[in-house]
Amino acid sequence: MNIKRYPSILISCLTFLIVFYVVFGIFLAKPYKNTDMVMAPTDTSKSKVMYLTFDDGPSKNTQAVLDILKKHEIKATFFVIANQEKYLPLLKDIQAQGHAIGIHSYSHDYKNIYQSVDAYFDDLEKMKQVIFEITNVQPTFLRFPGGSSNSISNRYHPNIMKELVEEVEKRGYKYYDWNAQNGDGNSHLSADYLIKNALNSVKNKDEVMMLMHDGSGSEESVEALDETLQELKKQGWEFRTIQNDDTMPTFHHHLKK
Repeated sequence: MNIKRYPSILISCLTFLIVFYVVFGIFLAKPYKNTDMVMAPTDTSKSKVMYLTFDDGPSKNTQAVLDILKKHEIKATFFVIANQEKYLPLLKDIQAQGHAIGIHSYSHDYKNIYQSVDAYFDDLEKMKQVIFEITNVQPTFLRFPGGSSNSISNRYHPNIMKELVEEVEKRGYKYYDWNAQNGDGNSHLSADYLIKNALNSVKNKDEVMMLMHDGSGSEESVEALDETLQELKKQGWEFRTIQNDDTMPTFHHHLKK
């Protein structure tokens, strides 16, 4: 090759590279549109729904619970009993503030209510009448004391829960258990423990019925409630009350023999 041709070859190569980078740069600067591509939404999180429920009230703790719920603008469902008569007028306040009321029992005496099917419904109807006299509403949903798993009721009448779950539905009631809880059924637990337990119990769930208590002996639960609700709201939970319609999930425990 003639050495004198090197400068011209070098100039040609440089010219080609400059043209290539200019053209390629213009191509990259233009927005690329692909009408066949569907972009995933930026927010892929699922809706998280919580039915917050309180058992065993009304009691001396119920007003504090109502105040905290009002502060957070959260509606809950109260499964109520009648063993503290002086606090029963709070049922009217529960209703007036937009919360739902369900039947738990009149006496909450396991030995009494689970001695027979008739005994259970005598207790149930008695509580239903108390609620109606105060609120002018007859609730059609309930929670079995101890839940529907039969693990507690079986101690007093073997396999009675199988009969009860069938009979309550025949009589037009719906019953609800829970799939999360703070553990305040044990009144010896600290508020810090209850907060952690409540948050742990909702992990990896999108639909929750949370069990808490506003009955006597639930002072630690009341103390834990404000911070618990703050954290649940940060997690994006939407709070709903139990409704008497077909959109409600069931939340039933497995029946144990």
